[in-house]
Amino acid sequence: MAVLDPIPVTALRGVGPRLAQQLADYGIGQVEDLLFHLPLRYQDRTRITPIAALQEGAEVTVEGEVRLADIVYGRRRSLVARIQDGSGSLTLRFFHFSAAQKNQLQPGTRLRCFGQVRRGGAGMEIFHPEYRALNEPLPVAETLTPVYPTTNGIGQNQWRKLCSQALQYLERAAPPDLLPASTRLHFSLAAALRYLHAPPPDAPLAQLLAGTHPAQLRLALEELVAHNLSLLRLRERQQTRTAPALRQDRAQALQHALLASLPFTPTGAQQRVMAEIATDLARPVPMLRLVQGDVGSGKTLVAAHAALQAIANGYQVALMAPTEILAEQHRLNFAAWFEALDIGLEWLSGRVKGKARKAATAGIASGEAAMVIGTHALFQEDVAFHRLGLVIVDEQHKFGVHQRLALSQKAGIAGHPHQLVLTATPIPRTLSMVAYADLDCSVIDELPPGREPVTTLLIDSQRREQVVARVAKACTGGRQAYWVCTLIEESDALQAQAAEATAQRLQEALPELSIGLVHGRMKPVEKAAVMSAFKAGEVALLVATTVIEVGVDVANASLMIIENPERLGLAQLHQLRGRVGRGGGASHCLLLYQSPLSRSGRQRLTAMRESNDGFYIAEKDLELRGPGEVLGTRQTGLLAFRIAELPTHNHLLEQVQAIAAILQQGDPAVVDELIQRWTGTRQQFGGV
Repeated sequence: MAVLDPIPVTALRGVGPRLAQQLADYGIGQVEDLLFHLPLRYQDRTRITPIAALQEGAEVTVEGEVRLADIVYGRRRSLVARIQDGSGSLTLRFFHFSAAQKNQLQPGTRLRCFGQVRRGGAGMEIFHPEYRALNEPLPVAETLTPVYPTTNGIGQNQWRKLCSQALQYLERAAPPDLLPASTRLHFSLAAALRYLHAPPPDAPLAQLLAGTHPAQLRLALEELVAHNLSLLRLRERQQTRTAPALRQDRAQALQHALLASLPFTPTGAQQRVMAEIATDLARPVPMLRLVQGDVGSGKTLVAAHAALQAIANGYQVALMAPTEILAEQHRLNFAAWFEALDIGLEWLSGRVKGKARKAATAGIASGEAAMVIGTHALFQEDVAFHRLGLVIVDEQHKFGVHQRLALSQKAGIAGHPHQLVLTATPIPRTLSMVAYADLDCSVIDELPPGREPVTTLLIDSQRREQVVARVAKACTGGRQAYWVCTLIEESDALQAQAAEATAQRLQEALPELSIGLVHGRMKPVEKAAVMSAFKAGEVALLVATTVIEVGVDVANASLMIIENPERLGLAQLHQLRGRVGRGGGASHCLLLYQSPLSRSGRQRLTAMRESNDGFYIAEKDLELRGPGEVLGTRQTGLLAFRIAELPTHNHLLEQVQAIAAILQQGDPAVVDELIQRWTGTRQQFGGV
């Protein structure tokens, strides 16, 4: 079969400049792109269902004769038509209609309709069915009808016409099979594409909807291989670059002094990861290492240990955090550790302005500041480094790739700085095999000794007074507590308590307590003042939105109340829970939920109650929400899968790695074509 040359979509019937631009904005410029624009689901329009056999919830095609049609005035004005087919009658209801539409539905007109059946007051009915008048017999569809992913301005009928034309090109010439023949799961690429765009009437719908049909597995396998190869290609590119070789022996005195000043001994896991990083930094190629560690596992100390290796070799270190609260927490920790070592530290955030900012940027540019800690402010144009040897990125998924690239370009050195990426949101192994194949991964899988697990309880919001009493008991007993709200302003629709209103009500209920309030709309200086007071013990109860998700470390806080937890993802809930249990003694997290809980909401909260293990939580999060949500905004586009789904296709991942290894040993042009087919230009930004 001939190979399909690149053909622009403008070669298809009905594609003018406007539609071509809409398709281009959606990432479709060639006919081949349409072949890989695969349906989300399918409708069965291959048979006519008798009205008497209709079942509630089913999507069906029916034929019948209009018996009456009229406008009905109830709670909402609607056009109602009644059709019969000899076996029974069915109501068609339209809330949005025109006079011309009413005129079309004249009694005696024969219609073919498609839609979802629901039970109404007068029997079965369909809201806003698709329909057409039958002037003569019309054959039914020969294949299942695809429903495509879409964007504003392009309807399903347009997609079907476009993809149908693309299939006609497929009959003449096809994209080449790029996987080894033994791994294609009994489907050629062309056969899989043809089947998925136009499944036969007897195709197993349940299997197709689950994403487990062999044709889907064939394409999912190829897509996962392409993504894996793109990341491996990025890793190869990284290894061809140069970076300063930071000798370990020069840093030993500083590192020993740091560890000797601590009131504890680093865990075995921390020491193992420190050694892995030290080895990487000593090599003349850029380190790109991801350190995963559960909340409270000691990632910050590992980062400080690595920073000293760069500083001892005469280079600067930049630590970026996504929020001012987290950046401030790092500043306090590093200042306490590095002051005794006589290491210059500079702080830069959006609230550092005027003369203070000029002084800070001057210290960074001159090299006087060996350690620089900040937020997104580090990316701004007026910031330039003297000799940046190591970039540490905390909670990396909250930063975009372009932002990290911008910082590396400010390094002021001939090569590239090393990069250390930290996350307190453990990445499931299955996901890291696909999304982080370009990174070396280290795991701090051990918590400091003496750290007690946090006890998590699910409490209905109707028992709110009992929770308030529990807060009063904890705080009057000398401990501190958090009360987390998920919205700042009142919202009747979401039935969520606002932080401001909650703080006021709690102050009325607990007049003896000092209560602070933190939310995202406060000025940074106001937030910092409240957080400092809480850390100093001057505030007993901190009412906050999720801005305290990461970076807040108050050992005396032993109680966390999360209101409306069903509105948050598992990873975020786990992060919030990690704000307590950081000191000695028992700590508790109370999930104050609204009844009734949805099925997914109950699954999330139950997982929280069952486990404190971040990796278990991460696997459940992946299972419930999918990879795009779990990874957040990595912004490489690498997880915008067209057909592959995790965890549905987890079982393919071992095979993916084996196939990728085979292809890497073969023709580089095949690898290039495979990457281009599935990721396009997106892969160039990964692993920066």
